[in-house]
Amino acid sequence: MREIAVFGAGELGGAVAHALARREIARTIRLIDERGTVAKGKALDIAQAAPVEGFATQLEGANDLSFAAGADIIVVADRFGVGEWTGDEALVLLRRTTQMTRHAIVVCAGTSGREMVDRGVRDLHLSRARLFGSAPEAVAGTARAITALALNGSARDIALSVLGIPPTQTVIPWEDATAGGFALVRQLDEPARRRLDMRIAALWPPGPYALAAAAAHVLAAIDGRSRRLASCFVAPAAADLGRRRTAAVPVRLGPGGITQVLMPRLSGAEQVAFDNATLL
Repeated sequence: MREIAVFGAGELGGAVAHALARREIARTIRLIDERGTVAKGKALDIAQAAPVEGFATQLEGANDLSFAAGADIIVVADRFGVGEWTGDEALVLLRRTTQMTRHAIVVCAGTSGREMVDRGVRDLHLSRARLFGSAPEAVAGTARAITALALNGSARDIALSVLGIPPTQTVIPWEDATAGGFALVRQLDEPARRRLDMRIAALWPPGPYALAAAAAHVLAAIDGRSRRLASCFVAPAAADLGRRRTAAVPVRLGPGGITQVLMPRLSGAEQVAFDNATLL
């Protein structure tokens, strides 16, 4: 991958740029924030860590969004001193982004990414395969860790996804979740799963470093460095735009963005919960 542009040099934006640089996912990372020289300062700070951490990614900072032109992927993070883009500001940002670089994949790394994805697909008619949010993967990663603790096992052995709309409408598809290849419903009784459901819902919103790690995992999958599925905010298919909302679902990723949306098997109660979360 040649270039990644990170919009916003706030705490999340800086963490995303650092996480991507450490994994050397792109040759060049451009950190862009319209507030003064903060992006240049953070880019320089990260670049100075390269000899210590052993990465060769080139870091650049800018205060003009036009510097994102030509980027393969744009990561929308948070502005320094202001926070994430929301509401009409988010829509304006997406419109400017598509005018600058029509073929870039846009990954919304923040917790407000669901709204941005939903409005971008509905109002601007952007492709749902090339505009999605990575924040649910941060919750999914921690969910695997606390599930492993409940089993006195390793998070590496846990396979589960996060669906729905966090925090109040988070759905864990326990019927399809496994630990070491064995069904989790055979290893955790229903009261234990309900306690985990409450703990997982309370994980929202994730912190900036967890969100940055999730974004890095998603971009690594897009670049072909990982074949793991990811839980992402994805807009409904065109046929469902009139009846469903954007929600977290597991996806397979590739160079063109989302290549496949995979719905796990849900129990009756889980299907009702997912429908309640997503139906308009």
